[in-house]
Amino acid sequence: MKTGGDNSGSSCQLSTINCPLTLMVQGCTSDAGKSTVVAALCRWFAQRGYSVAPFKPQNMALNSAVTVDGGEIGRSTALQALACGIEPHSDMNPVLLKPQTDMGAQVILRGQVLGNMQALDYHAYKNTAREAVLAAWQDLSSRYDVIIAEGAGSPAEINLRDNDIANMGFAEMVDCPVILVADIDRGGVFAHLTGTLDLLSQTEQQRTLGFVINRFRGDLSLLQGGLDWLEDRTGKPVFGVLPYLHGLTLDAEDAVADPGDHEHDALKVVVPVLPRMSNHNDFDPLRLHPQVDLRFVKMGEVWPAADLVILPGSKATRADLAFLREQAWDKQIEKHLRYGGKVLGICGGFQMLGERIEDPDGLESDAGSSPGLGWLAMSTRLISGKQLRTVQGVFLPAGAAIHGYEIHNGISEGPALLKPMLQLGDRDDGAISDDGQIMGCYLHGLFDNAVACNALLQWAGLRGDRAVDYDDHRQQDLDRLAGMIAQHLDMKRLRSALPTSHGLNHPRIIY
Repeated sequence: MKTGGDNSGSSCQLSTINCPLTLMVQGCTSDAGKSTVVAALCRWFAQRGYSVAPFKPQNMALNSAVTVDGGEIGRSTALQALACGIEPHSDMNPVLLKPQTDMGAQVILRGQVLGNMQALDYHAYKNTAREAVLAAWQDLSSRYDVIIAEGAGSPAEINLRDNDIANMGFAEMVDCPVILVADIDRGGVFAHLTGTLDLLSQTEQQRTLGFVINRFRGDLSLLQGGLDWLEDRTGKPVFGVLPYLHGLTLDAEDAVADPGDHEHDALKVVVPVLPRMSNHNDFDPLRLHPQVDLRFVKMGEVWPAADLVILPGSKATRADLAFLREQAWDKQIEKHLRYGGKVLGICGGFQMLGERIEDPDGLESDAGSSPGLGWLAMSTRLISGKQLRTVQGVFLPAGAAIHGYEIHNGISEGPALLKPMLQLGDRDDGAISDDGQIMGCYLHGLFDNAVACNALLQWAGLRGDRAVDYDDHRQQDLDRLAGMIAQHLDMKRLRSALPTSHGLNHPRIIY
């Protein structure tokens, strides 16, 4: 349990055993496995009775989650909160950047929309953002024994080091130790680790305790010579070599994952990959479904035959709709409908199904209005004041219980809404076309619950009820990660590398 600690200064001096431990995981590259290692450590500590929380000072992602305090944070941080057994809170990811163009993003500060900024403007704003990061970390540290922080990208990005708040800038600010993770599956792991360390300042090198090598396949004895060389060259230990975990399916931060295995006569589901597609983790449960053949169609690819087309969420709905038309995917979907196929729109994809999308204040892009696909008699107006909430209700065509979360700016109106898709408490959401071929709603997480997933897929033509309960699947995979840490990460060696004032030396830690 949390025992207190003075967080009144600019950083925690960690001078007593009662001061909470902040341990930061940084990576040599994006997708090195930082998020997975943080989730694993969070679960490991939680299983041993510690109150532990994740923390990501700054994140750039289009996959986000709703927090218990009505805010918005990155999806991977919310998953890490689940690993800790706690509700996600906006303090856990105080700065979230949601790209809208190649040069600009929506800035979420401590869970709430601050506004849109160009890259150079945000770089200048970092001094102010630093104050929000520090305040969030101090508030979180007052409530938990252990904080497992996650960096973003690489700490060795020379062009981003000024005013850094995502990696070593944060670690220096709060005086926390760092472990460095590299992905051996990509190759070049020793170059990644030594090169990254060489590009750090002397104080940053000193606070880097050692290394974790991730996603290893093969005989560990064949790697030992390299590990000995690395430790001899750097003077820093390798705390563990983590194995490649086959079949691990957890909420992805950015990259669209490959589809899973499926049966020969599976339901064919197609999702067009849009430039600003958001919350694509909506489709992770479909990847696990043995009776679903999930295909993500990218620019220039041949459009496959499908039973169901799903238009995903979008952070720039009008721009993504224009992109969809540029690829002539609207014509492909019209053909799909003529042959009796089904179409489902989620959030931004739901807005696209209507007759018009208006953005008079330029919330997502340049101010203006765009014609929708015209398949549902409704129009959408984007207004300030993002809707952020977790909800539960009923999928009306089947009377099946459903739950999920809403993250959107739009307000939709029109006669199509008189035939709703969902009932969420005392209000309706979404719409169903008169012929029953098209429907959409604002709810993310539609497929996470097995009962709701089965009902939705049966509407699309599937005969069967073998959906995976994704909520349970997440918990099982998190336990699997904790087991990996227990077996392959030398926590005693990590403890001995920490300054003696750090809380990881507390006798309550069980190994």
